[in-house]
Amino acid sequence: MIIAVSGTALAGLAALIAYDSSRFIRREYRIGSDKIRKKVKILLLSDLHNKSYGRNNEKLLTEIRKINPDLIVVAGDMVTANEKKTRFEVPTALMKRLAEQYPVYYGNGNHEHKTKLFPEQFGTMYTDYVKEIKKAGAHHLVNEKVYLPDFNMDLYGLEIGREYYGKFKNTRMDTAYLEKILGKPAESRFSVVIAHNPDYFKTYAKWGADLVVSGHVHGGLMRLPVLGGVISPAIKLFPKYDGGEYREGKAVMILGRGLGTHTLPIRIFNPGELVVIDFSRS
Repeated sequence: MIIAVSGTALAGLAALIAYDSSRFIRREYRIGSDKIRKKVKILLLSDLHNKSYGRNNEKLLTEIRKINPDLIVVAGDMVTANEKKTRFEVPTALMKRLAEQYPVYYGNGNHEHKTKLFPEQFGTMYTDYVKEIKKAGAHHLVNEKVYLPDFNMDLYGLEIGREYYGKFKNTRMDTAYLEKILGKPAESRFSVVIAHNPDYFKTYAKWGADLVVSGHVHGGLMRLPVLGGVISPAIKLFPKYDGGEYREGKAVMILGRGLGTHTLPIRIFNPGELVVIDFSRS
């Protein structure tokens, strides 16, 4: 009897993992600021990790067309950096399709950064990938910004050092570090920072970000009622930032739960996310 019940429970868990790991949902947020000149709808993508929803990601593209965003921001880790299995074909094809229809602004995650730092392991994969997505029309932002005058918005792509992705602990980050690589934000403009790692939200806010868009945590892999996400990539149990909207002073962070998986290829009560952010003047 016990064996039968255990077998049923395991089969149910396996079915749930397969279900949540193969679907995505749309989640929407609203942001208001008197710095915004006019309404804008931004789609946030992150942590695809080479996953394809349907042939050539057609399911994902169909939903994005329904959303019809004004622009798309990518918060990194569209690839998985693995010495033997790293491939860029899936995100390259997706970025090309998206850039044909929408302005795309791409910030690196720790996986893109890793392939850049270790060419002896990954060869020219990173430079080839960047060349291809730029050729397609995507804007690749690495510790630089672009000003979007229609919305009075500065959009920054932040790439932090690998020391800030350590396991079990956080390396201290201060605002001087951000000022060194990004400069100082203009108070008269709405500053959006594409920052893959959400753990340093307090520092981003203190630096002067109005909005931070992040990924990296995958929603904590498994989500539990009240407790939220179970574990972060830094091997923290029940991380403070696991997904959703957070505030620090005047700053807001929208943390997407990502679209794919790596290492532990599971999602439980935690489907992938397409994140839509509607901005308005208020």
